[in-house]
Amino acid sequence: MAEKKPWAETAFERNLFRARWLMAPFYLGLVLALLMLLSVFVQEVVHFLPQAFVFGEGHMTADTAILAILSLVDLSLAGNLLLIVIYSGYENFVSKLDLDENHVDRPPWMGTVDFSGLKMKLIASIVAISAISLLKAFMNLGKPGYDIDQASLMWGVIIHLTFVTSGVLLALMDWVASKTDKH
Repeated sequence: MAEKKPWAETAFERNLFRARWLMAPFYLGLVLALLMLLSVFVQEVVHFLPQAFVFGEGHMTADTAILAILSLVDLSLAGNLLLIVIYSGYENFVSKLDLDENHVDRPPWMGTVDFSGLKMKLIASIVAISAISLLKAFMNLGKPGYDIDQASLMWGVIIHLTFVTSGVLLALMDWVASKTDKH
């Protein structure tokens, strides 16, 4: 027969478990950050869309169109990243989302991304965002009004390679951990 715990220990453990709800405002804040990203996305579309339909002087060049699209993709990736962190973080650390499991709109990964998967999705998104930012910097080289020096580009590449290396090392650590016996 198991020994009964003292009431103080049981109360402490229950309150410690309830403390996970202190994370809920963080996820609400991330939802607000998603709204901020949406606002910036709409501003970018409103800024670039008229230029796409101007003919003659002031028209959008192919390079400008590509940079505009890369900016929108960048914002979209950041939004996707926020959603993954919100859903996975909430389900892993606060509470399961009480949604219909068979709902047609429910993403198949929802409820299945553990902390390790969340780390991998996070680093993959960061690498993609970093690559897009670096590509935009390279596409703007030599353009008037775009001041970036060789040192800034070098550091951009170094930071990007650091993200890539971190992602590979995280994946390797997860792979090694999956091959070891669980105790």
